[in-house]
Amino acid sequence: MSAPDSPAGAATRVAVLDMGSNSTRLLVADVGSEGVRELDRRTTVTRLGRGVDTSGTLAGEAIEEVCETVAEYAAAYRGLAPDEVVAIATSAVRDARNGSAFLAELRERFALDARILDGAEEARLTYLGARHDGRSATDGRDPILVIDIGGGSTELVVGAGPKVTFFDSLQVGVVRHTERHIAHDPPLPPELEALADHVRAQIDASVEGEPAAVERGIAVAGTPTSLAAIEQELDPYEASRVQGHVLGLRAIQRMCSRLSAVPLAERRRVVGLDPARAPTIVAGIVILIQVMRAFGLDEIEVSEHDILWGAAIDAAGAGAGAG
Repeated sequence: MSAPDSPAGAATRVAVLDMGSNSTRLLVADVGSEGVRELDRRTTVTRLGRGVDTSGTLAGEAIEEVCETVAEYAAAYRGLAPDEVVAIATSAVRDARNGSAFLAELRERFALDARILDGAEEARLTYLGARHDGRSATDGRDPILVIDIGGGSTELVVGAGPKVTFFDSLQVGVVRHTERHIAHDPPLPPELEALADHVRAQIDASVEGEPAAVERGIAVAGTPTSLAAIEQELDPYEASRVQGHVLGLRAIQRMCSRLSAVPLAERRRVVGLDPARAPTIVAGIVILIQVMRAFGLDEIEVSEHDILWGAAIDAAGAGAGAG
């Protein structure tokens, strides 16, 4: 997964903080001509996007939880003396009326100049990170679809080589759609059907009923990485075994049936699943299934190389070599 050490002086050390709708994440990495070498990577499920779909604002307790996590991350990355620090926020902060106030608090408390990514920039950085897997540019299977299922939005990006040919940021996410469609524990079949129908309608509207032909798909973020860990019964989680793992559509459908049939307390005990992701994993799986069906994919490759990697490569000025 990690590149060999870059020659002394050749790499740029970058810290990236991503304050997403479902999780707050940190990557510290050395980025240079020989690749990306991770020094520290952390994820905490903070659900910043809780309630934004209905209230239009970030909840005070969610903001405080994110800030507590950022405080821990700041202490960690400062000890590694990065050359660049990048802080990004996505769907929940984009949608919230008090998003600018949240960014102001980050500046005041942590001297972080966080920026809100629009859908186009989020898609570009996600694609840049996902393609940086050591073989995408040489295996001859272009074009590819990159799927990033977040808490408040889902990015669909199609590209060939380093070039993006299609992208869209759908208002479809694991937090948003759990709150919108799932009211029972475990979810009722009509709730899952309504969720699936809404997601598919969003996809069809995005691609106007004719999805781009793709040769393969790469899925990033918590839903596919969790499914890869569940399928392999990883306890503890092993990123090296998740990176590049291939999930078949039928296996994903079986996991959806299994996880949606049991109450939350039982989902929290599933080997390979972070208990904090248990409340939203079913919605995430439904979204993944609908995307795969829409694009005619029978399998999907899981990647740990997501928007964190893309933002780090971009900040280090190494984007041109990312394919």
